[in-house]
Amino acid sequence: MKNYETVIGLEVHLQLSTHTKIFCGCSTQFGNEPNAQTCPVCLGLPGSLPVLNENVLEDGMKIGLALNCTINTFVKFDRKNYYYPDLPKAYQISQYDFPIAKNGFLLIETGGQFKKIGITRAHMEEDAGKLIHSPEMKSTLIDYNRTGVPLIEIVSEPDMRSPQEAYDYLNSVKLLMEYLDVSDCDMEKGSLRCDANVSIREIGIQKLGAKSELKNLNSFKAVKNAIEYEVNRQIKATEAGERIIQETRLWDENKQMTLPMRSKEEAHDYRYFPEPDLVPFVIDESDIEKARQHLPEFPQDKLNRFVNEYQLSSYDAGVLVQDKGLANFFEKCIKKFNTPKKISNWITSILKQELNARKVDIANAKISSDDFVE
Repeated sequence: MKNYETVIGLEVHLQLSTHTKIFCGCSTQFGNEPNAQTCPVCLGLPGSLPVLNENVLEDGMKIGLALNCTINTFVKFDRKNYYYPDLPKAYQISQYDFPIAKNGFLLIETGGQFKKIGITRAHMEEDAGKLIHSPEMKSTLIDYNRTGVPLIEIVSEPDMRSPQEAYDYLNSVKLLMEYLDVSDCDMEKGSLRCDANVSIREIGIQKLGAKSELKNLNSFKAVKNAIEYEVNRQIKATEAGERIIQETRLWDENKQMTLPMRSKEEAHDYRYFPEPDLVPFVIDESDIEKARQHLPEFPQDKLNRFVNEYQLSSYDAGVLVQDKGLANFFEKCIKKFNTPKKISNWITSILKQELNARKVDIANAKISSDDFVE
């Protein structure tokens, strides 16, 4: 049997936590009555015109800068044409050749080492609606509340070489977005979704193999399991003399296997063309600098500071930093009772156990830093 190398690239769809949609004033609140948060713009009715939500642009710049990307000063939107029942206009307003951000990287910790994962682009787009399949009624219902909710799609380079690296990358992206406060990153609500592009090639070969795009991945564990299955499937098929075709495959959580869905589309299949109802616009360098000045302390920087300033171990600092709320709670306690090691021990053991047992985060726990310190 030949030795193969796994090649993985991820597309992360991040739902922004703005109060209104990307091109209209409809609410983005989750869980409301179906189709209660719609208007002619997000339903694509004739004569309606989109207007860009300024907060989406600001969040897009923050995300791009946090991912070490170049921010495009010339930005335009494009129509991505395809038909699906939850897409009322039969096209999606997205970005093609001039995204908000491009050519960046994210440094992740994986396997006890740091690795740089390239970021191809991050672009703004609108979300589609949600299909609800009803076996009892033998029908499919459509909720358009999610239509037009703002997304940032983060596309990585094919730099990951194992399911574990993909898992660690996703955790790093999620944590960074939580620190930026641009999304709640709740996968159960669909605020963070991921597609994985997976291929194999013989070790030493530079050319990329035919890839499968894996969809229906609703947890980081599912991403890892689906990639593991798909790699094994492609190796077995190759060894059996079969040709791997470029296609989209669905992950079946119950069967723990990927299933073919359709042949993989190329960019030309979507017939991209500039969105005629949104003129291109120019971002001033001063606006980019303003966004840069408002970036928070990043997780790795906070971890290093906790180690150096409070003399915590890398492990203890890491546990705290992995939860933005706990890290902030820790520093509030330090200001009132300057015993970093003792406070860290209590937070990372007893308090964390209680929070997990009660299934709440520190923001919703009925304990203040004053109570905790006392």
